[in-house]
Amino acid sequence: MRFSETIVYVVSSEPVERERLTEDFVSQGIEIITFRSAREFIETARDDRTACLILDLNLSDANGLELQGELNQSGAPPIIFLTAHTDLVAGVRAMKNGAIDVLVKPVDYDHLRAAVDLAFAQDQRNRKRRIERISLLRRWQTLTPRETEVFHHTVAGLLNKQAAAELGIAENTYQVHRGRVMRKMEASSLADLVRMSTRLEPILRGIRQERSDMRALWSILGRTNPRESLSAA
Repeated sequence: MRFSETIVYVVSSEPVERERLTEDFVSQGIEIITFRSAREFIETARDDRTACLILDLNLSDANGLELQGELNQSGAPPIIFLTAHTDLVAGVRAMKNGAIDVLVKPVDYDHLRAAVDLAFAQDQRNRKRRIERISLLRRWQTLTPRETEVFHHTVAGLLNKQAAAELGIAENTYQVHRGRVMRKMEASSLADLVRMSTRLEPILRGIRQERSDMRALWSILGRTNPRESLSAA
């Protein structure tokens, strides 16, 4: 990995800390951008380079752990926490929520650089998984309603004859649909299609939950979903 393809973000309320971190990473040829507050970081657009976020656990305008929870939902880069106090409970919670490491000040810079390398590697893996999920979902969305049914019957392990009978169609018709499903999903084998189904399940469940949450929100507000209003107009 070339340093020109990476960037380190630092969010700290301490000017001296920001300055020292900047000097250390710049000396290694790694670009670094520092922020004085959580709000400043959130409101600043970030580019698409491999990145990591060094975050002070106790910011002037936010709780680091709460901010971590929010950032985890938005695809932010992996986080390395810095803290002035040894807080085992907070450290364990941070690690459980995906932090790369929690370092106690004064920072051991060799340890920090090793953690940053781990964060860069994790960010690359996360990006690869996101791209794969997006690609898989796009292929899934090309299936017709009938092909979606065939997909589910196929990965359930039913024989063509059994699946065709359940769907009320001829066996050769089922085979035609199954061939289209394989091509659209770019599956090289039945085992490949089953693996895709396993990866799709949590993605589709998340989408359904998001839609359910939105419907509940509009219901609480006593309003109609704008999209539904437009379609009904």
